[in-house]
Amino acid sequence: MKYPTNACILTLKHMAEISPQKLYIVIPAFNEGDVIEEVITDVKSAGYSNIIVVDDGSTDDTDLKAESAGAIALHHLINRGKGAAMKTGIEAAKIAQAEIVVTMDGDGQHNPCDIEKMISLIKDGNDVVLGTRMKNAKGMPFYKFLANHSGNFFTWLIFGLWVTDSQSGFRAFSRKAIGFIETQTARYEYDSEVIWEIKKHKLKYAEVPIEVRYTKHSMTKKHRQGLKNGLMTLVKMIIS
Repeated sequence: MKYPTNACILTLKHMAEISPQKLYIVIPAFNEGDVIEEVITDVKSAGYSNIIVVDDGSTDDTDLKAESAGAIALHHLINRGKGAAMKTGIEAAKIAQAEIVVTMDGDGQHNPCDIEKMISLIKDGNDVVLGTRMKNAKGMPFYKFLANHSGNFFTWLIFGLWVTDSQSGFRAFSRKAIGFIETQTARYEYDSEVIWEIKKHKLKYAEVPIEVRYTKHSMTKKHRQGLKNGLMTLVKMIIS
């Protein structure tokens, strides 16, 4: 996986506000051995050193490569789903006394330069910051564009809160938010359930545009959110 990276550094203001020991990046990963080292290097180059990778029952060497790249590598013995991996990573960050937790995907789609915007909004008083691809959808395949709009509609219909990208995994949470949010679902429906938790606990949230880098790896990997998974996610949202 090769992609251009924008030079990004934390401003002195934010460095002064955020203790490096209190900011954790959580990355769920399933069979991302080909790219996880580069993803971690990219995050570290952007100025973030506390990285938790949750290997969700991979059959490759995702966990070993994550550890060798300098991340804290946790491992599920079986594949439990994206939501379960997110919960494991966030619980680990809570144990480490994290003040801010940022979640992002393990396939290299997300640009770590966008993390600074998220933590700035948390520092401004938001409990949750949702990265949204829909405010800058350039390069997004049309079927993904339609799928995201459908996901937003059904999330609003079921949970009653409208957001522009209900399926984004690139998010930031305050310590208050990770203390309140208690999800029950284990797979892709987790992203929508978080929206319900925001509404239920009346958490203050904001949305911020993010860059998405659609690589050959992210577009061709076997286990990704597609039409079949999307329909299954919808059914689980309705019956949960």
